[in-house]
Amino acid sequence: MSDTQFDYIIIGGGTAGALLCNRLSASGRYRVLLVEAGRKDDYHWIHIPVGYLYCIGNPRTDWLYHTEPDAGLNGRTLRYPRGKTLGGCSSINGMIYMRGQSRDYDQWAQLTGDDSWRWDNVLPHFRRHEDHWRLDQPEGVNENFKRLHGNKATGSTGEWRVEKQRLRWDVLDAFAQAAQEAGIAATDDFNRGTNEGVGYFEVNQKSGWRWNTAKAFLRPTCYGRPNFEMWTSAQATQLIIETQPDGSRRCTGVKVWDGHEMVTAHAAREVVLSAGAVNSPQLLQLSGIGPAALLRQHGIDVVHDLPGVGANLQDHLQIRSVYKVQNVPTLNTMANSLVGKAKIGLEYVLKRSGPMSMAPSQLGAFTRSSEEHVHPNIQYHVQPLSLDAFGEPLHSFPAFTASVCNLNPTSRGTVQIKNADFRTAPAIAPHYLSTPEDRKVAADSLRVTRRIVAQPALAKYQPEEWKPGTQYQTDEDLARLAGDIATTIFHPVGTTKMGHDQDPMAVLDSQMRVRGIQGLRVVDAGAMPTITSGNTNSPTLMMAERAAQCMVEAQRTGG
Repeated sequence: MSDTQFDYIIIGGGTAGALLCNRLSASGRYRVLLVEAGRKDDYHWIHIPVGYLYCIGNPRTDWLYHTEPDAGLNGRTLRYPRGKTLGGCSSINGMIYMRGQSRDYDQWAQLTGDDSWRWDNVLPHFRRHEDHWRLDQPEGVNENFKRLHGNKATGSTGEWRVEKQRLRWDVLDAFAQAAQEAGIAATDDFNRGTNEGVGYFEVNQKSGWRWNTAKAFLRPTCYGRPNFEMWTSAQATQLIIETQPDGSRRCTGVKVWDGHEMVTAHAAREVVLSAGAVNSPQLLQLSGIGPAALLRQHGIDVVHDLPGVGANLQDHLQIRSVYKVQNVPTLNTMANSLVGKAKIGLEYVLKRSGPMSMAPSQLGAFTRSSEEHVHPNIQYHVQPLSLDAFGEPLHSFPAFTASVCNLNPTSRGTVQIKNADFRTAPAIAPHYLSTPEDRKVAADSLRVTRRIVAQPALAKYQPEEWKPGTQYQTDEDLARLAGDIATTIFHPVGTTKMGHDQDPMAVLDSQMRVRGIQGLRVVDAGAMPTITSGNTNSPTLMMAERAAQCMVEAQRTGG
């Protein structure tokens, strides 16, 4: 930390931050500093796909956040994992490659007043870093797939590897067939712009190993660049905001705590927050940027009153139905015996396949909770296992879990500091199931699950609803039970949202620049005005790609 003068400072070495470091340092002309509160991603469980079980709830890799007691969850609190290591959440997440639906981005264009966010316009930003397994044999790929995913024959190979999963399960195949019998068509690509259908998820893995953003964008490229520097185990504590001669305010640097002393790093061009939908609003609030009343409550001088900072929190709440089965293997039975564990370990050592290569969810489906919805509005994550919560022991009986989430919740929560100490975790209040619309979707989605499981394809395994239980039938019962059994699927977004000039709650403009503060952007999932219809990791990478393009263009034009 002897040199503290840089052109760009990126706060957070996670999904967005790693890509930004790569793109901004590529020319060699500008000095880039990455500040990461966690350690390097040299923990072995980060790289073994099933290692998420050992990374979530582990202070080595997780911020160990919890939500506030939530009325929609009948007073429960939830573990709220956030990656605290290089690669961020891409080092501990479910590895599912999912763009969302084209309508998501068309809505962003409306909300920001910027057509560059439309689906057709963001596709190039997805394609730029994607390295899809199906493009390994370009002659076998149709032209429409190439349009959506790139074309290796023209040299468009990216850094972000997407592969098929390296396992299958009879019980999941049967669920997929049952879903088709219930009217959900099969699909082999969830990323066409409409993800309706049922099929196995594609994952961010490479030859059976997790492929996180640190591997993709920092190693080896950034590590070998003399204009790139990285500080790990270094937590940003406060942004430096200076008043310019014309009265405007500009972010010129950041204070960083390395565990022993406070160091101030300076940025000649820009500071970028990529600390995530929890930590970015927290740092803004600690720096005097946020709702004035909240800041004054905690004795923080108001630098810029931005009421939207920490508001608009959205998340996907998954309702986990568990079904006991017979006459079919599940991970419960395999992993609860020494022989089964030995077989699982041996298969991974020899083939990099089997349960140790598993993403948390293997089979997915997108459909409608009721006929009133024009687009698919619910998503299934189906697993050949059951447990009370991730990190808890598997149940002793054979079972599968069909988790379903509302893709477009209308409930909105908050992230707010509790005091002025950067070491204090913020209050995370998602306000799940706080609207009649969300409670109705929750009840209807449980009925969709029951309809799928009742199809002939699963009958041979005699599925028995263990949770929530068939005695619950009414909308009121099912919504209340959803509050009892639902948990986050780890997709917080929206807490520093983009918006048009007339939106008083918009924190950012359409290029993710903080309104009222020059030289400062927020580039992470918090910038999403509305949550995407699916897993949020890859959309966050796309946003970083677009932000990088804006910043590189500013380099060229002298802006």
